[in-house]
Amino acid sequence: MVDCEKFYQAIASQGVGLFTGVPDSLLKEICACITDQAGSNQHMIAANEGAAIGLATGSFLATGNLAMVYMQNSGLGNAVNPLLSLSDSKVYSIPMLMMIGWRGEPGVKDEPQHIKQGEVTLELLDVMGIPYAVLPDTDEEAHSVLQKIVGMARDLQQPVALVVRKNTFKKYVAQSTRFGSKNLTLTRERAIEIILGEISSDEPVVSSTGMISREVYECRDNNKQGHGQDFLTVGSMGHCSQIALGVAMMNQSKKVYCIDGDGAVIMHMGSLAIVGQYKGANLIHIVVNNGKHDSVGGQPTVGFDIDIPAVAKACGYQHAVSVNTEDGILQEMAKSREQEGVVLLEVCVLPGARPDLGRPVDEPIENKRAFMDFLRP
Repeated sequence: MVDCEKFYQAIASQGVGLFTGVPDSLLKEICACITDQAGSNQHMIAANEGAAIGLATGSFLATGNLAMVYMQNSGLGNAVNPLLSLSDSKVYSIPMLMMIGWRGEPGVKDEPQHIKQGEVTLELLDVMGIPYAVLPDTDEEAHSVLQKIVGMARDLQQPVALVVRKNTFKKYVAQSTRFGSKNLTLTRERAIEIILGEISSDEPVVSSTGMISREVYECRDNNKQGHGQDFLTVGSMGHCSQIALGVAMMNQSKKVYCIDGDGAVIMHMGSLAIVGQYKGANLIHIVVNNGKHDSVGGQPTVGFDIDIPAVAKACGYQHAVSVNTEDGILQEMAKSREQEGVVLLEVCVLPGARPDLGRPVDEPIENKRAFMDFLRP
């Protein structure tokens, strides 16, 4: 396996001036190392992968030095447009090094939302004309491949990629312990349990990707309830609110609940502006904010550094408020039912999850069918 600190030094020695991207579980060790080793002006966790390509482009324009952009392969979808219309050799010809976690690699067991993406990852890079190499899992070979692929970026003046398999990097113990808010006592799992307890059995729920959907699923199991009431957005990070909006627009006689996460909201924050224009009174948007990308290693978001309710109000939400206690959730859930327009409820919680937290056992298509049956009159 590859030593993170040695590999970071190898990247830095290639003249890479900026590290940016969206965290990935397969890259969490090297991302933690980058967070520790790179200065504050050398590392920026981006809102989404396309934005990271923009950051890398700006850094190159300012310095002439390559930047490194890290992402999960699912994030290639966010990056396709700027890769092809901005940094491609036929447009502005911007060299950069991408490091891509290969979730769903064929032959490696993974969650359903990663299967198709894993199958087409290398083909997608081929189609986009992006040279790539699969990173070896030994220090000497990894450093050699790194040197060659960076040389290609400079020679061709275009993006190149290192594709990273599961368990490529050695365990790295992070030194940074940044946590943006103090005095929180409520766990996300407990918050979700309270929220679900305040939702009627005939009201649909759309939950965001990652730990939130896993905890929704397990809460239903613990209470011996079915799962048809919930649409678990196991992939497609950042689009949960738009799915919920679509459901709400077509079911205006029912309250529709979206249980979202801070990283997902930030990834596609423009969606708040679209939800805010909805004139129906049946959409309640709950943002469970723990200031972390919890599902992929616990890297920080800016969730506690911004005022999410204020942003929502500016975007047209009728009512937006933040709470961090059980009583606060109960009070605001009751108030939300009486509001005339779209509601946002931010629930601030501690980071982390139980190590034995389960995963949904139903296939996504089973979830879709059950949810559609639930929505039918």
